[in-house]
Amino acid sequence: MPATHDETFLERAIAAGAGERPADLVIRNVSLFSVVDGSTIETDIAIVGDRIVGTHGQYEAAETIDGSGLTAVPGFIDTHLHVESSLVTPFEFDRCVLPHGVTTAICDPHEIANVLGAEGIRYFLDSSLETVMDLKVNLSSCVPATAFETAGACLEIEDLLPFRDHPSVIGLAEFMNFPGVLARDPKVLAKLAAFQDGHIDGHAPLLQGIGLNGYLAAGIRTDHEATSAEEALEKLAKGITILMREGSVSKDLEALAPILTPDVSAFVALCTDDRNPLDIAEEGHLDSMIRRLIAKGIRPLDAYRAASWSAANAFGLKDRGVIAPGKRADIALLSDFADCRVAQVICGGVQATDAAFAKRTIVPPVGLDSVHVGQVTASKFDIPARNSEADVIGVVPGRIITEHLKRTLPVTGGKTLADLDQDVLKVAVVERHKGTGNIGLGFVNGFGMKQGAIASSVGHDSHNICVVGADEEAMAHAVNRVIAMKGGFAVADKDGVKAELALPLAGLMSLEPFETVKEELEHLRAAAKDLGCTLAEPFLQVAFLPLPVIPHLKITDFGVFDVNKFELIDQGS
Repeated sequence: MPATHDETFLERAIAAGAGERPADLVIRNVSLFSVVDGSTIETDIAIVGDRIVGTHGQYEAAETIDGSGLTAVPGFIDTHLHVESSLVTPFEFDRCVLPHGVTTAICDPHEIANVLGAEGIRYFLDSSLETVMDLKVNLSSCVPATAFETAGACLEIEDLLPFRDHPSVIGLAEFMNFPGVLARDPKVLAKLAAFQDGHIDGHAPLLQGIGLNGYLAAGIRTDHEATSAEEALEKLAKGITILMREGSVSKDLEALAPILTPDVSAFVALCTDDRNPLDIAEEGHLDSMIRRLIAKGIRPLDAYRAASWSAANAFGLKDRGVIAPGKRADIALLSDFADCRVAQVICGGVQATDAAFAKRTIVPPVGLDSVHVGQVTASKFDIPARNSEADVIGVVPGRIITEHLKRTLPVTGGKTLADLDQDVLKVAVVERHKGTGNIGLGFVNGFGMKQGAIASSVGHDSHNICVVGADEEAMAHAVNRVIAMKGGFAVADKDGVKAELALPLAGLMSLEPFETVKEELEHLRAAAKDLGCTLAEPFLQVAFLPLPVIPHLKITDFGVFDVNKFELIDQGS
């Protein structure tokens, strides 16, 4: 719950900071790392309520933590993510990620908003008041992302304004409809105008030159879509704070690490965007990014600064990002500074323990019946023959940007078939919100599967059911299981389902603990590998195939979509 900072609190905080009365909590004899100048000093850190009141001195308190052998750094701030992509509720995300030192997460509930509209945003805002972590919210700006797919909801400025003054809201989330910005679409301008005095998050993959200038003229000042140092440096030169991303699918750290220099580290922050519990268990979260950056030769000061102060400054969070009197008590205690190993976390003055998590009031789940489509037959995935080369989505491992390939595919009985020798599979998007019966059909390269199918009700951004398969029978088995589970992942072959994960909350999130989700993801990954899949994270890769705001070729329930031309491809010729 938000803290109250009235006169009584301030009297206690000032007196404790001045050493005239005991603090509530003191971390004793800890090495305090400064993200201001990179220095380290052994000191006590005194805390009253959710606020740091004393450093660089010795303090008494009702409760103490022995900080001997530990290094205190500011709590990490994930500057852009979708909690839904963790596949668990905000409460399980809290329990999963906070122990990795992430004390603030700035989320865009864009996924649940595309399914449930304002009800989904309200669920996140209500949850944000109960998590131990400080879960901040940027209001979803583009629901639906485009007019070329069927979403479960449409949010205009009138739908967003009632949430504007919520204590967890920072501003407007990633404005991915950059063509709409440049075209000065009236509905786009209404949203931008309403948040000119707040934060507007950017989303402009590969946009450059004067087009980028026009986009930024709308008041947009952050971007997490840079995938090359060249792109990032142009955006930095034009005043954008670059949010360096490393998620389960989008992996940009290797390409962007060279930009994190002493000269610009105040203008670079870190984010994960989309990361699931299995990857968090195996690699970590922002702590993983920090250790990898340091291992690549980045100064620890620049890595830890980007993870805290730079992030706080970019989003106007003036109460955090540095360990100093008067700042929010968000602290990660590290057992290994160079390797960023988190031993203990204090968030808003609360120690991140099982007892703290147990005290939360859990908000009831919503959207438990969001899949509105009947069972499908294998024939629904037949693709009529055409007289030219097929347009094929080319998956690039570690990126959500895809290639626009052309392939000559086999034709039998008036139907175009998948071609396993060319690693070309079928891909389909089954509309699941409004019972339209739409099924978009196409082809995809890069999965390596020799048989079977993978289906998911997580399909950015409108979250219809996306399926990739080597044969139509397996595709039908996988899709029908997702429908029966009211959302989820399924791996199937021609004989039936081999592994699954139910995601009944809006078809996006599990109701199970994150540990259970991790185990089921392991089974799913193994089942996909048995089909021959060569992708390390196939499920989120499937989920990004229907994302029609990321170049170059995607698919929606309307069909194959050319993002560069921003139009559907005529499949009839």
